[in-house]
Amino acid sequence: MREFNRPRRDFSEREMHKTTCSECGKECEVPFKPAEGKPVYCRDCYSKRRKY
Repeated sequence: MREFNRPRRDFSEREMHKTTCSECGKECEVPFKPAEGKPVYCRDCYSKRRKY
């Protein structure tokens, strides 16, 4: 049952940032500004890492 007092989150206007995947090296976009020195993964590599 949905709570009607909660505002709905709108992800349609989320700012995306271009970066390179730390694992496979392909260019991808992420919904956050990547921090210097921290690994960033594309959707495929992130999904593989999450299973472990």
